[in-house]
This record gives sequence, structure tokens and C-alpha cells, in this order.
Amino acid sequence: MDTYALHLAMAALVGASFVAVSAYYMHRKTLNQLLEFAKTVERERERDDDSEEESPQHPRRRRGGGSRRRGGGYRRASASLPDVTAMSGGGVDGDERCNAIALDGIPAGLPRLQTLHEGKSAPLSSSVRRVGSLIRPTSPKSPVASGSNIESVEGSDDEDNMTDNTKLDTAYLHTNGNAGPDNKSMLPNGEQMPIASSMIRSHSVSGDLHGVPPDPIAADILRKEPEHETFVRLNISPNEEPAGDAVESYKRIRECLALRERYVYRESIAPWEKEVISDPSTPKPNPEPFSYTSEGKSDHYFKMQDGVIHVYPNEESKEELFPVSDATAFFTDLHSILQVIALGNVRTLCHHRLVLLEQKFNLHLMLNADREFLGQKSAPHRDFYNVRKVDTHVHHSACMNQKHLLRFIKSKLRKEPDEVVIFRDGTYLTLKEVFESLDLSGYDLNVDLLDVHADKSTFHRFDKFNLKYNPCGQSRLREIFLKQDNLIQGRFLAELTKQVFSDLEASKYQMAEYRLSIYGRKMSEWDQLASWIVNNELYSENVIWLIQLPRLYNVYKEMGIVTCFQNILDNVFIPLFEVTIDPDSHPQLHVFLKQVVGLDLVDDESKPERRPTKHMPTPAQWTNVFNPAFSYYAYYCYANLYTLNKLRELKGMTTIRFRPHSGEAGDIDHLAATFLTSHNIAHGINLRKSPVLQYLYYLAQIGLAMSPLSNNSLFLDYHRNPFQLFFLRGLNVSLSTDDPLQIHLTKEPLVEEYSIAASVWKLSSCDLCEIARNSVLQSGFSHALKSHWIGKEYYKRGPGGNDIHRTNVPHIRIEFRDMIWREEMQQVYGGKAFIREELDIK
Repeated sequence: MDTYALHLAMAALVGASFVAVSAYYMHRKTLNQLLEFAKTVERERERDDDSEEESPQHPRRRRGGGSRRRGGGYRRASASLPDVTAMSGGGVDGDERCNAIALDGIPAGLPRLQTLHEGKSAPLSSSVRRVGSLIRPTSPKSPVASGSNIESVEGSDDEDNMTDNTKLDTAYLHTNGNAGPDNKSMLPNGEQMPIASSMIRSHSVSGDLHGVPPDPIAADILRKEPEHETFVRLNISPNEEPAGDAVESYKRIRECLALRERYVYRESIAPWEKEVISDPSTPKPNPEPFSYTSEGKSDHYFKMQDGVIHVYPNEESKEELFPVSDATAFFTDLHSILQVIALGNVRTLCHHRLVLLEQKFNLHLMLNADREFLGQKSAPHRDFYNVRKVDTHVHHSACMNQKHLLRFIKSKLRKEPDEVVIFRDGTYLTLKEVFESLDLSGYDLNVDLLDVHADKSTFHRFDKFNLKYNPCGQSRLREIFLKQDNLIQGRFLAELTKQVFSDLEASKYQMAEYRLSIYGRKMSEWDQLASWIVNNELYSENVIWLIQLPRLYNVYKEMGIVTCFQNILDNVFIPLFEVTIDPDSHPQLHVFLKQVVGLDLVDDESKPERRPTKHMPTPAQWTNVFNPAFSYYAYYCYANLYTLNKLRELKGMTTIRFRPHSGEAGDIDHLAATFLTSHNIAHGINLRKSPVLQYLYYLAQIGLAMSPLSNNSLFLDYHRNPFQLFFLRGLNVSLSTDDPLQIHLTKEPLVEEYSIAASVWKLSSCDLCEIARNSVLQSGFSHALKSHWIGKEYYKRGPGGNDIHRTNVPHIRIEFRDMIWREEMQQVYGGKAFIREELDIK
């Protein structure tokens, strides 16, 4: 057996030796053939060069090479590497040439991987050229020393200030190219090789094998300065002069835009004029957001007349300080807009212009999508995940997801079962007793039993959707966990809110505008809400508040809580004027209002209603049980807010914008009313039914906080949602969550909203970042924060107001949007449009 194993081993050794010898000779033969072929190519090129030198009308052509004869041999470089000497502008000097070896593996006739155009090569010494052939491109290395450092930069505030390209380029060159003090690469003999601009800027390569330029290497992308990007601009010529019906249609559109300018509230002094931001670094958080300093009472006097509060310098004066259009004028103007919307020639013109806008954007993407992508790559550190995005429409009572609420309820059942939480049927009940009365225990609870998620049963059933606010279908659980005016003074909801704040602050780049309810049933609601906010210290740098007013007059009337519509207006607006004139009268409300940025109108818009006439009853005369129309609510909220904001601005206080729900369902009258009165609106999906209103909203750039997932649960299937169409046409749209408790499944509902939209509509990274930038512009966050988040000149139109290092939106996209909008405005105004250089966001 040992002899057999020995013979087997010897046979294997002999066989391996034979294979090795055969491979050696085959390799040697192949190498000799390759060298002979290279010599032949060398001789042919020398003959070609000699013939070119003899012909005076043909200049000598320079060829870069991958190898060169030296000392009787050949020095070979990898055929897969790009021609670095050609990229850096390398050429020949005198009689020396850079020659290339054509390998058998590449078919004859194909172009080289990268070349320079004729006459573009720069002279370079032989030593530089020889070193150039040895340079191997490497991936850019971060100047940060370790992975842990990278994580610390990602999570810190300092990363937002890392926008200096020169520092980044120098760091990269020191890491990869031994850069000298003047950004010149050091050669082994001590000479300096200048970094040619073609190496830094060259992204399109003429020698691609299949006609598609290869992606530039990462080093080139990082060195590229986005401020100098160019793109293919659309020039539709000749410009057709409007004639016939078009002239009259444009005139009607101009009249509608003039009406909006007459109604909408604008601050006398823009925020960027009040506070000049020279250093847009991270603003310092407010160390004492709930501190109160007495400001004293002013002499102003106010009086409610016909549903609108009028302000006077003092009690004896009869001169009204801030006059506002009366109800008759408003409803007359509203009817004039509704007449324009119904005109056939105006509808045809607006539809044509909207389709043209859409096709222009599609053509822009076909021509410039790759350039936009390269522009994003050139912005170091930024991507979709770390640009600021604001949830511009979310209700506070549903701001958590269902799993979060379930964990919180179980935690309270385990830790505080004996806490007295509710008074029902003449008895005080503890938390444990409440669940025992429902025949439930903490172990029984799960997400399905909680039953707060919207499903098929809620489609076109707003009443069933509202019932989803009741955990386990029990209103008592909603009162305990999701209300702030309960027996425990909203302690559970405050603790839940702080946990949501913590999640937002951990994500860092997500902000929210939460809506709190004021119902108008009694004046003390404002003080109760402010007390809940201040006493529980509900404050976050990532959150601001809006107030939502449910349109429930008919419910309160039937319950006997109010006698007329005037009672609701008194309960909502009189405390606001009192605290504005005398902050000492409501100190906690005064502190709370510093964080309130908007007023919202909410309820089911699909309910049938009567269109208002030009002469409507006053709020004091509205004593019937029917709910007033949406536009009736809208006018009286707008008129009182207009006067209030003028007074607060006069006293140096923060203002409150009118930002209602509109166009989610129901008549398009709602959208016409908010066109006149609102800064931004929530939803707006019914704009798809009216091309005229859609075109007006585009020209006025009114913000739309759209929630496709919410609409999918209530009124409109996702694939029919007009969000993508509005975005293509250039309307000012953003994505929002509306009700994460009922709709979303993940811990980051806003990212979930973006993710689904990107998947369904195939939105690019540039599209997502543009939508995120829109959300910041639409939001009510302070001027200092917006300057830090999207650039210190964010309020300017066009690329001058864009900072790609903060928004990750290429200048190409912003310039295109601005150019098309300006062209459209000039088309409407016959070339005489007056366009401000600042956005209408003040």
C-alpha cells in the first residue's frame, strides 16, 4: 500500500511539472508575439509621423501612449486604466512621443477610452510624461482619519458649515497626489506637475466604446464647482403673440392675480431685512423658551363689528388703523374669480399653457438629467437623507405611529395602573379599572386590537376616519391618551409628545409643524392650551405649532353651546387681541404665541354646502342650524387674522399666517377662496379639476402641502393623485404626512412618504431634494433657521437663492424653474411683468 501511494505521488509530481513547463513556454511565446506586434505598430507610426512632417499643410498629431520603448524593452501599463496624461493635457515636446500599445484583446477600429481634441494638448516635459504614464487613479480618500470620526461629523452641527471646496480639494490632493503648497503634484525628481483644468473638469469622454460617456471618477466630481454648471436651455421660438380670445383671457388672468395681491397679507418689512444673517452657522438654541418678560400694555383699542375686529389708536379715536375689505367686497371678488374659472376660452388657454409647462420639464430632463446628477455628486457630504425636510401638514393628535402609541399605553398600564385618569358615570376610574371595564389587559393589546389604522372602510367616509382616533374603538381611551383637556391635564399626551420630539431630534434633519385644536366653544380654550404647553415644557428646535379650527358650528349649535356664528369668532379671536395689546393679561398665551406660525381650517370638505351670495348674513345674524360655507369661514378668519397680524407686526411680535385645508374634496369654490386669502394650503388635489385655478396657483406659487397616502385612504387612489403632475408643471408642492397614526407604519413617517412617492412616480434624488427645499420655504420656521438649512440668501429667486451645499438641489434645476416661471409671467403680462427679486414668502 505504501509503494502504491509513492507511485501515485510521483505521477502527480511529474504531471504538475509538465503542465508548469508547458504554461511557461506558452506564456513566453505569447509575450514575444505581443512585443513583435508592438514593434510593428511603432515602426508604422514612425513612418506616419515622418510623412506628416514632410507635409506642411498637416500639423503633427500627438498621440498619448500606454507604454514606451526604453532601454531595449517595453514598460507596460494596465489597459483598463484611463489615459491620465491625456486627461491632464499631456502632449509631446520636441521629438519625444507617447506611444500606445494596441492589445489583441481589443478589436481594431474602436476609439480610445479618453482623448483630447486636436490642438488641445499642452506641452509637458519627458520626465513629467513618463511619470504620468505610471499614475494610477485612486478613489478619493476622506481627510477624516477614521470611521468613528466620520460618524461624529455626520451627527454634529459642524458638518453644515463644511462648504469650502478648496479645502476639500487640497485635502484630497495631499492624500492621493502629494500636492504642493500651490496645488501642484510633486514628482520624484523634485519637479512640480501642475494639475491641469481638463483633469479636474473633464467629465465627458470622447472615446467611449458604446457611445455613452463613462462616469467620471469621484475625484473629478468632488473638485467640480457646481456654481459654474451649464445646461441646455430651452428656447421656444418664435414667441407667438396672443391674439383674439387669448388677449382677453390673459387680461382676465391678470385681474385675478391683482385681486390676490390686494387681499393676501404681506409683512411691511421682510424677515431678511429685519435680521441680516452674516454667518449662517448653526443658530444657538433658545435656552429659556418659556421665560416671560412683561412688555406693558399699549393704548390700542379694539371692537368687534359684523364679525371683524377693528383696531383704533385709543378708545377715544375713531380712526381705524388697519382697514380690511368687507364681506360684501370679498364675496363679489370671489364670484368674479368663479366666473373667470368657468369661461371656456380661459380654460382652454390655461390647459394649453399647463401642458406646455409639463412638456418643457420633460424635455429639460431628457437634456439635463445627467448634468443635474453630476451637480449633486459635486456637493460634498449632502444627499437626500441629510437635507432638511419639513412635515408641513401633520395633526398633533396623530403625530405618532400606531406601534409607538401601543408601547406607550402598555408602559402606562405596567407602571401607573392606579393613576386616576377619568371621571365617567359619576365615578373616578383608575387606568387599570378603565381597561377592566373594557375587559382588556396589557397582554391582550396589539396593533390590530388598537384599530387606529385607516383601511378600506374609511374611503369616502370621513366619519369613520375620525373614529380611528379612538384606540380600541373607545372614546374614553382617546380622552385619556390623546387629549390635553382631561382629568390628568393632558400629562400622558405631553409625555407622548416629548417622545416624538426626541425621535425628531435624533433624526436631526426632519422637522414638523404640528396642528393643535382650538374649537371656539369658550374663550378659556386659549389659556388652557397655552398652560398645557408651558407647564409641560413642550419645546423642540425641530417643531413649531399651528392652530386648527374645526368647522363644527352646526354641532355646537345643536348641542346648545353657541347661539350664533359670532360666538365662535369671539371665542377664537378676542383672546388673541387681548394678549397682543396687553401681554400681562395672558402671560402663558403670550409665550406660546411666539411658537405659533399659522391658523388652519379643518373638517370634511366633501359635505354639501350652499355657495355664498354677495350679500350674506352677518355672523351675529347666522343663527340657523346649518353650517356656513367654507368661503364664509375663510373670509372671517382671514379678515381677523389680517388685522391681528398688522397689530402684532406694529408691536414687534410674531405673526400668524392663514394656511387652511383646501381642495381635498368638495367644490372648487374652496380653492378660489384660498387663492385670495391664503399663503399656503394643505392638499389642493381638486386643482386637477380646474385648469384655470391650477394655472393661477402656479403663477402665484402658492404652497401646496400634499399628502398622497392620506388622500389614498380617504378620497383619491394613489395612482390618480395629481402630485406628480403638479410637480412636473412647476407648482410649489411639498410632501407631508397628515396623520401618521392612521396612515404610516414606520418610525419615520415623512421619509416613508418620500420613499413611496419616489418608488411610484420614479422621482430622482434631485426631485426629492427639490421637494424638501420647497417644504422648508413653505414652513413657518424662523429666518435664521431657514438661512442655516437652505442658504443665507434662500429668499432670492433663481440660482442666486440656492446653496447646493445645503439643499443638494443643482443650480441647473433652480435656474430652469425660475426661467420658465419668468417666461410664463412675461407671457401673461405681455412682456411687462414686474417681478420682484425676492420670493413672496414674507
